[in-house]
Amino acid sequence: MKSTLLMLVMSIIFCSCGSQKVELVSANDFHQSYQDDEDAVLLDLRTTEEMADGALDGAVQLDFHQPSFNNDLLALDKSKTYYIYCRSGGRSGRTAKLMKENGFQKVYDLDGGISDWITEGLPVVTP
Repeated sequence: MKSTLLMLVMSIIFCSCGSQKVELVSANDFHQSYQDDEDAVLLDLRTTEEMADGALDGAVQLDFHQPSFNNDLLALDKSKTYYIYCRSGGRSGRTAKLMKENGFQKVYDLDGGISDWITEGLPVVTP
């Protein structure tokens, strides 16, 4: 009986932790996935200065370093699908985790950030 109860508790813990998992996506898969999802939101978490060097076409800026960042992020529609990136993956990793902890269901983080994107030869646009 104790082992059955322990297994039930472990299953509940495992399932709830699994739903918080952040999905890291390679540059090529990220490129294909967000282009195939016409309702997806592409978020660039970099500063305006960083974006001047190039950004993903269609990205919306949400500067991680702005004081209003958390409020702006949590005001987003949680039912949408979000593809997020930064320079190398640090800011987007923290943001993806925060989003999952706050009820965003579909969050995809560009593994290695725009740095890996450029290394793979994928397209960027300049403002």
